Amino acid sequence: MTIRLRTLAMAALLLLGLGGAGAGLVVWLGLYDISATDQHTAPVYHVLDYAMRRSVMARADEDAVPNLRDAQRVRRGAAHYREHCVQCHGAPGVAPGALALGMTPAPANLVATARTWKPAETFWVVKHGVKMSGMPAWQYRMTDDEIWDTVAFVEASVGMTPREYAAMTQDAAPPRHQREQGAGGGATLASAAPRGDPDAGRRAAHHYLCATCHVIPGIVGANRHVGPPLTGMGTRRSIGGVVPNTPDNMVRWLQNPQQFDPLSAMPALGLAERDARDIAAFLATLDEVH
Repeated sequence: MTIRLRTLAMAALLLLGLGGAGAGLVVWLGLYDISATDQHTAPVYHVLDYAMRRSVMARADEDAVPNLRDAQRVRRGAAHYREHCVQCHGAPGVAPGALALGMTPAPANLVATARTWKPAETFWVVKHGVKMSGMPAWQYRMTDDEIWDTVAFVEASVGMTPREYAAMTQDAAPPRHQREQGAGGGATLASAAPRGDPDAGRRAAHHYLCATCHVIPGIVGANRHVGPPLTGMGTRRSIGGVVPNTPDNMVRWLQNPQQFDPLSAMPALGLAERDARDIAAFLATLDEVH
């Protein structure tokens, strides 16, 4: 019996090894067509879709769902949807924009989503996004209340006519948060302001696309050399060679580099002060050892 189990285990390991080698060969030869002009094969699509749904279901918090039938919440959500979502997902009587027409997988029609997904699941996807799908994470651009407003609109859009959607969004303008951002000339920061969270800063640096220009230790895919590498940033004496490397100066630099160096090609990304402080705290942990 022991010999038989050992034989079965060896056979299973051999099959796994052959499967891994076969998958590696497919990748190395470039046999799988990744072009967005052709759809996924049915097996690949169904595996990815199933994995995505199971992942969302495991993380969505159904206890956090507010009242989504409030008319004012739905109206605010319609404005947020018009500003952030309609270009990919369309709306009643409104086609998706040109950007969405070139995406694979295609962005979902959210009327169908409202019919088959729980509100907590929709909220989780809007907030956290979905890797390798084109669906962005909105948590750095929208508050939780604004995301719930958007979910409320998605839920209410089932059966909504084009005329009703047009009337709801005609004069609507989404409320703006009072965020301290450097894009308007730089925030005035108190000397005793709280320091940021390095772990949150690493995540924020990824979502603000810092790795598209800089090599940054701890961020996967950070292999770009448009700007200088940030290895050792925590031990450098200056930022950009123009201002002392202090936590508050780093926050100001991240919010609006041109206030220190008008010739800097680094753009102001509209960071909220919280996110700027978190990223500054993360950068402060980077030393030459990384």
